[in-house]
Amino acid sequence: MPNPLVAVDPSCMDDFDPSSLLVEQALERIHALAAPVPGIERVAIRETLGRVLAAPIHAPADVPAHDNSAMDGYAVRAADVGGDGPAVLRVLGTAWAGRPFPGPVGPGECVRIMTGAVMPAGADAVVIQEKARAGPGGAVRLDDRPRAGDNVREAGEDIARGAVVLDAGQRVGPAELGVLASLGTVEAGVRRRVRVAFFSTGDELRSLGEPLSDGCIYDSNRYTLFAMLRAVGAEILDLGVVRDAREEVERAFREAAAAADVIITSGGVSVGEADFVKETLERTGEVGFWKIAMKPGRPLAFGKVGGALFFGLPGNPVSVMVTFYQFVQPALRRMMGEPAAPPVRFRVKCASRLRKRPGRVEFQRGVLGYDDTGRLAVRSTGGQGSGILSSMHEANCFIVLPLESDGVAPGSEVDVEPFGGVAGAGA
Repeated sequence: MPNPLVAVDPSCMDDFDPSSLLVEQALERIHALAAPVPGIERVAIRETLGRVLAAPIHAPADVPAHDNSAMDGYAVRAADVGGDGPAVLRVLGTAWAGRPFPGPVGPGECVRIMTGAVMPAGADAVVIQEKARAGPGGAVRLDDRPRAGDNVREAGEDIARGAVVLDAGQRVGPAELGVLASLGTVEAGVRRRVRVAFFSTGDELRSLGEPLSDGCIYDSNRYTLFAMLRAVGAEILDLGVVRDAREEVERAFREAAAAADVIITSGGVSVGEADFVKETLERTGEVGFWKIAMKPGRPLAFGKVGGALFFGLPGNPVSVMVTFYQFVQPALRRMMGEPAAPPVRFRVKCASRLRKRPGRVEFQRGVLGYDDTGRLAVRSTGGQGSGILSSMHEANCFIVLPLESDGVAPGSEVDVEPFGGVAGAGA
C-alpha cells in the first residue's frame, strides 16, 4: 500500500502552484491515516452527551411498552360507535397516565382516558373529549365514529423490542440522550476522547495577562483552537506559546507526541517565517504535505510525529479557523469513530460581488439570510483578509468558490457551507 505521506516542495506561488495539493487530495491523505483511536469507556448516561457511542444500542423493550391514548377522551370499542347518529355509552371509570383502569371494556361501555394512559382491555379507539357530551346516569354521548386504532399509540410504535436504536459511531446529542433515557439506559460504552496537544509558535506572541512590547500581539489562536477542540469533544493539552528556538520547538514536539494522539501548531509554516517547525517535523517525523490549493490557509502542514498525527496550521487567525474546520475537525471526528460525512453545502444567490482569481478554492466568509423576496441569499462580510478575525465573528457560513472561479457577479448562485454544519455538536 503506498505511503499517504508524500513530501512536496514547500515553495509558494501566488495562485497557480503545481506543488499545492487539491483540497480533495489533502482530505484523502488525512483520512488514510486518521483511524479511530483505541479505548472504550463506560459512562453514566448524562456523561454520554457529546461523546461517540462505541457499540450499537438495542431496545430492551417496546417503546411505548403498552398501547396508550394519544389524546384526552374516551376509550371505546370502535364497533360500538360505528353506526348512524351519536352513540351513548356507559362510563365505567377513568384511566390515568400511570394508573391504568383495572377492568375490561365491554359492549356499550367506555372509559374516560387521559393522554398517555394505558388502553383498557377490549377498547381499540379513543374519541377525543371535544366530541363527547355528558349524559344522564353516568353515560356519555359521542358524536364521532372512530376506526379501530384512531388516537391510539401502539406498543412499540416508537421503538420495537430488539431494534437497533442508535448505531456505533453516533454522537450523542440532546435527542439521542432522550432516546437512551426512554430505554431505561443507565450507562453506555463510548469511545475515549481523542487527545490533542497544541501550541503556538512565534517570538511576537504574548499570553493574556502579559504586557505587550513593541511589535508583539496577544495569541488569539490558542483560544480559538481551544474552543473548536472543546466543541468537537477532544481531550485538550495546551502547551502555550513556544518561542522560535530550535530546542524549544523540539522539546514541545517530544512532549506533545508522548501525550497525545494529535498535535496541532499555529504559525511557523509559511515561507519567510522561522522554519523550526518544518525542520523539526522533517527531522523527527514524517512529512505529508506543506501546501494546499486553497485560500485562506495554503500553508497547511500535515504529517506524523511518532504515533501522533500532526497538523501545522497557518498563523493568521482566519486561516487557523478555516483549515481546522475543513481538515482537522473531520479527522478528529473520524478518530472518535464517527462515520465520514461530506460537509453540508447548498446553492443560493449571492447579493455581493466577490473578487477571486483562478487557481485556488476560496472559503470566503458570508452571511446567510433571507432577501426581500423571502428567499435564502448570501452576502459577503466584506474584507476577506486572513488576519481579519472579525469576519468569522460576523459570518454564519463559508461561501465556497471553486478552483476555476474568477469571481462572482451579484445575483449569481454560489455554494454555501453553514457554520452549523462545521462547528460540531459540542460537548
